Amino acid sequence: QVQLLESGGGLVQAGGSLRLSCAASGRTFSMYGMAWFRQAPGKERDFVAGISGSGRTTDYADSVKGRTTISRDNSKNTVYLQMNSLKTEDTAVYYCAAGRDLYRWGRRIDDYASWGQGTQVTVST
Repeated sequence: QVQLLESGGGLVQAGGSLRLSCAASGRTFSMYGMAWFRQAPGKERDFVAGISGSGRTTDYADSVKGRTTISRDNSKNTVYLQMNSLKTEDTAVYYCAAGRDLYRWGRRIDDYASWGQGTQVTVST
């Protein structure tokens, strides 16, 4: 199983930017699709963005499309989430996730077997 550790969260004003990082263990990192999800208080965990093992294919939730970029550096076993033009509704705990099976990824929570501990993102007015 892949071990994941997120970093980069914090407090930012609306309109600002943050870059989240997720460091993964394991020698087969490039074979796993990766994703970011987020969970606001009292709400379900929602898909934010996903990326294939090679990094050539990405997918975004409509709520963040155009403001957010997911990328990965397989040489560093790290996936990133660059968030721009942040809104107060982006406030949530952000989780990194690794695909349940090799090359598997998608928008569903069930597509992922390994999760990080989460990093808090708070956007203020």
